[in-house]
Amino acid sequence: MNDQQNQRTQEFSLNGDEVVHKVKELIHEGNIRRIIIKNEEGRTMLEVPLTIGLLGAALLPVLAAIGAAAAIATKCTLVVERDVSVEALPPSDPETPA
Repeated sequence: MNDQQNQRTQEFSLNGDEVVHKVKELIHEGNIRRIIIKNEEGRTMLEVPLTIGLLGAALLPVLAAIGAAAAIATKCTLVVERDVSVEALPPSDPETPA
C-alpha cells in the first residue's frame, strides 16, 4: 500500500458569525491539515495548522482564536487544506504524461 499523500484546498466565503460553526464541522469530517482565515481584501488574518491528535479541550483555544479573528471581519474566506490519500484521488488519464 502506498502512503504517499497529496493536498487538496477548498475555499468557503462566509460571514464572520458562521466561521466557527464551519470550522467545527470541517474538523469533525477529518483530514484537515491547515485552516487559513482571510479578510475581505484577501489578507491572511489567522493560519492554524491542525494535527490528528488535536481533540477535545486542546481544540478550545484554537476555536477561540478563530472566533476572535472572524469577529473582526464581517465577511471572510476560509481556506482549508486537506490531506488526500492517493487511493482517494480520481484516476489519472493513462495517455497524459505525469
